[in-house]
Formats: sequence, structure tokens, C-alpha cells
Amino acid sequence: MSIVTGLKSRLGIVRGHLTSLDSQPLGKAVLVIILFLDLFILTAIFNGLGEHTRQLTAPEELIPQACREMVIDRSWNPTNRIESLSYLVVASSTSYYYPPVTKQRERHPACSPYLDLLERIKKDTALVGIFEERNKAEREAQELQRRIDQLKGAYDTSLLETIAQQPEPATEVDATRTEFKQKSSSLNSLKTRIVALEETINADPKVAALWTKLQTSQTTDRQALLGELRTLHFWYPVKKLAMQLLFLLPLFAVFYLWNSASISKRRGLQTLVSSHLLVVSFIPIFCKLIETIYDIIPKKLLHKLIALLTSLKLVAIWHYLIIALAIAAALFLIYIFQKKLFSREKLIERRIAKGECQQCGKHLPDGALACPFCGAAQFKPCSTCNGPMHVHGRYCQQCGSPSSEGGN
Repeated sequence: MSIVTGLKSRLGIVRGHLTSLDSQPLGKAVLVIILFLDLFILTAIFNGLGEHTRQLTAPEELIPQACREMVIDRSWNPTNRIESLSYLVVASSTSYYYPPVTKQRERHPACSPYLDLLERIKKDTALVGIFEERNKAEREAQELQRRIDQLKGAYDTSLLETIAQQPEPATEVDATRTEFKQKSSSLNSLKTRIVALEETINADPKVAALWTKLQTSQTTDRQALLGELRTLHFWYPVKKLAMQLLFLLPLFAVFYLWNSASISKRRGLQTLVSSHLLVVSFIPIFCKLIETIYDIIPKKLLHKLIALLTSLKLVAIWHYLIIALAIAAALFLIYIFQKKLFSREKLIERRIAKGECQQCGKHLPDGALACPFCGAAQFKPCSTCNGPMHVHGRYCQQCGSPSSEGGN
């Protein structure tokens, strides 16, 4: 119990340092200035933290997605490899975002041969143009195929209605059949064009070298990358946290020392500003610690838990946990709002401060000893000085002694 009391006392002191200046509440103008400073410093910290952390090579940079698909998943096969390569080449050529020039990121040795060939293909302007032409023809072919399917359905329907001697004119059936033949002819031409473009792509030495590399990829490369990925997924969050703390802790230490010196020397203005900066610098530290813990432990545990529930055909039980968490969150919020923010004690404090009736909340005339609306007495004699004190007040307004009834 003493620990809880001490913690409440400490939090009260901290709140006083954050919300008052020289034992007086902050004015609105000062509050706006200090909140603007808090937001500015917090934004600057997160921006600097991002730049500092980017120095560390992330798993997706060391082993890019393209390398994972080609070497680990081996999802590039003779059937879909041109489509996969075309997606990467065209996506990089049509991007309107040009990132700032930075140092070359580290790559896993097993990925370098594949990625180097991929970069050479992307830099070949003529070859990129062929890929773009193929993609355009592919999109047109897909659109034609959709239209042909629609015409085929419409033609079959019209033909059946004509046979059944419905009032459908025969000329419409003929028009549908004619358009169907035209679209089919155009589709065949496009497919022939796509085949020719793919032959040109396959004949390019750089593309042929990439296909050869894919066919001769070693199992040892796949095992090395898999092992590296498992290690990275565990250790990268730890290394990232270490890099982040290397940036955050010195800043927190400076603000802490400034705040301690300001409090000991009774410098009210510096205590106010340094207290806010201390809290602001602690926020990203707390967030990054929680983020790291979540990345290392719960993510993996939740993944395994869901996999287990799925294997047992009990995945719906997951919704029980969601319901329980929602109920717990609602209970917590109700407790905070009802017991802490809008409790009867807080309500009476506000009524006394505004000169309102402690019982019904209506505004009292000046000097009123009882409420003219509900008849409730507003004062009682103090047990120490016998002067008037508010019925539900915590302390006597004459001598400052605490109420014998403990407030409310």
C-alpha cells in the first residue's frame, strides 16, 4: 500500500511541475506555447530517430522480396517468370518517386547475382520499352477477352430467342456474330504479338543469363537465405532498438539533468519547460520498447496460436478473446471516466469553485448560506476554528484544517 501511496504522491508532484508555474496554474497563452513546443520537439525526435535508424540494414533490404521469390520460394518458373520480371521492370520504370541518393545498401551474397542481373535489365532502356509494350498488349488482350466473353453470352441468348421465335430481330444476332469474329481476330493478332515480344525478351543476353541463373540455383543458397532470415527476424528488432536507444537515451539524460537542476534551484520556468521535455523524450522510448517486445514475442506467439487453433478447427475461439478484450477495455474506460474524471468528489470541487450549490449544482446568490432552489445547507462549522467551511469541502477556508468527515 505504501508503494501505491508513494507512486501517487510522485505522480502528483510530476503533474504539478507540468501544469503550474511558480505554484500557479498555467495561463491559456502559456499552455498553447508549451503544447506547441511539445509537439515540435516530439516531431523532431521521431524524424531524427527515423534517419538514425535507417542506417541499419533491414531484412527486406538485405534480402529483398525479389530475391526471396526467386531463391527461397522458387516461384519463378518458365510459365510465369516473364510476367514476374515484367512487373518488377515496368513498376520501376513508371515510378514517379525518386528517392534521395544514398549509399549502396548491403545485400546478402546469395542474392547479389540475381539482383545484379535484375538491375542490368532495368537499366536497359530499349529492353524496358519491350516490356512496356508487352504489358500494354497483355492488358488489351485481357480487355478483348472480357468483351468476347460478353458477346458470346449475348450471341447465345439472342440465338436462342430467335429460334424460339421471339420478337428479337435477326439483324442483331448477325451484328453480334460479326463483332464477335472481329474481336476474336484482334485477340489472335495480339496473342501473336505478345508471343513475338516474349521471344525477343527471352533472346536478350541479360534475360537469358537470369533464366540460366534461376535454373542453376543451388539448394545451399536457399538454405543460407532461410537461416539468415530466421536470424534477422529475431535479432533485427533488438539491433533496431539498440540503435534507437543510442539516439534517445542521451537526449533523455540531458533533459533529466536539466530538470533535476531546475527543481533543486527553484527555477520555475526552467522546471516547467524541462519537465515537459522530459516527458516528451520519454514517449518515444516507451513506444519503441513496446514495439520491440511486440515484434519479438507476441507476434510469433499469436501466429503460432492462430495456426494451432486453425489446425484444430477452433479458430472461431479467437473471437472470444476479442470480446473479452473489448469488455475489459470498456470497464477500464468506465472506471477512468466515472471514478477519476467525473467522480462525485471532482463534481463537488467544480461546483464549489464556481459558486454553485453542492447538492443541485445551480448558481447561488452572493453570500447564500443555503441553496434557495433545493434548500441544501452550504456551510458547517469547522471542528478546529469553528469558522464556516463548505459542507462537502475537504479543507476549511479559514484555517486550512481538513474536514473531520474526510471530504465527502
